Amino acid sequence: MKDYSVYLFDMDGTLVDTEPLKAKALSKTCGIFGNKVNPDIYKVVMGESWSNVSSYFFKTAQIEPNVDEFNAKFRKIYQELLRNQLSLNSNAKELLVRLRELGKKVGLVSSAFKWMVNQVLTQVKLVDFFDVLITQEDVIEHKPNPEAYLLALKRLSVCSSEVLIFEDSNAGLTAANKANCDAVAFKHEFNTNNDLSLAIKVISDFNEIRV
Repeated sequence: MKDYSVYLFDMDGTLVDTEPLKAKALSKTCGIFGNKVNPDIYKVVMGESWSNVSSYFFKTAQIEPNVDEFNAKFRKIYQELLRNQLSLNSNAKELLVRLRELGKKVGLVSSAFKWMVNQVLTQVKLVDFFDVLITQEDVIEHKPNPEAYLLALKRLSVCSSEVLIFEDSNAGLTAANKANCDAVAFKHEFNTNNDLSLAIKVISDFNEIRV
């Protein structure tokens, strides 16, 4: 693997092991509105936009909640799960620290809401760690559209050939590819339905990356 000057990380599922927690929170929230569903159905839509994810859960649970009310209930449940069960993926922090020691720039490019990103980074003690931070509110088009990654490159004043991206979904890898950046895929139990073939390498532990 070549030497890059910038390393960009997706958050959910890539940097932190949040996808099982998000699935559980979605399932529990559906239960409040009438029908709890199997959290594993999240594997079908993991990596897609929040509207697609929530709509899929509504359809499967056969509920028609007020979206704002559903999101508020979900937020409360998810935040509690994060407080009690959040963890970084294997050797993620070690890689980040190593990159900073080498003078590399690092960024977080997430489709998650800003409140999610803030809570996660606070809990894992990575607030102010990144040179650039992109959340859902920073862009109009979300992954697989490359807007978020192109914005990160613009803010860092770098070209795509200098950048390596870490992602865990087909949507994220497609966004990286459309931004003309190399990407590594992080494999876990909730992205088994995702096509990771656009990645130059697939890993399940960040110690597999040598810098």
